[in-house]
Amino acid sequence: MTQFKKIVDEYGIIYNSWHNLPIPELKLDFLELLADLEDNECHRTRLFPKTRLHKVVGVRQAIYRTDVSKASGWRIHIQYIDGELHLKTLFRAPITMMFSA
Repeated sequence: MTQFKKIVDEYGIIYNSWHNLPIPELKLDFLELLADLEDNECHRTRLFPKTRLHKVVGVRQAIYRTDVSKASGWRIHIQYIDGELHLKTLFRAPITMMFSA
């Protein structure tokens, strides 16, 4: 039987994502992100094929970042507290484009 990680949404990130994510494809990607984060097997093996979960560098607290969609720039900050995942913020990272001349 598959075990699931508990996801705590104390700031209403899931609710706000439906208003903030601009296109339906990103909303579907967000649901896939939640499914990937709930899967305990991904946490056990530390392999997150869809979401690319990784620790944020340069922050003292153990905060992790995952992509809703890498191409869109939408990301979520997550924190582990007592074995549970706490959704902290949904934001769009600035996308900088570099052109070579």
